[in-house]
Amino acid sequence: MPQFRKKPVVIEALQFDGSWTSAKPILDWMGESWPLDVSHPRWSDRDGGLLFVTTLEGVMTAQPHDWIIKGVQGEFYPCKPDIFAATYEAV
Repeated sequence: MPQFRKKPVVIEALQFDGSWTSAKPILDWMGESWPLDVSHPRWSDRDGGLLFVTTLEGVMTAQPHDWIIKGVQGEFYPCKPDIFAATYEAV
């Protein structure tokens, strides 16, 4: 079976801790509107804090400790901490 290696790519990422103090700079970085829009919230204090990230596939929910990654085409998406640790290292 052919094997492939993922190309090395440098990404930008911020870790979400569940708080508004953590969410606001991430939302600013992503260019998302705030404060909360009741019909399309971007942050909620439910379940320890949730961040709603608009991705290429639609809106995804980030939970505390998730990383928010800016991809190579400028897209954003959340990533679980264990996957982030297995995939990325600091440069």
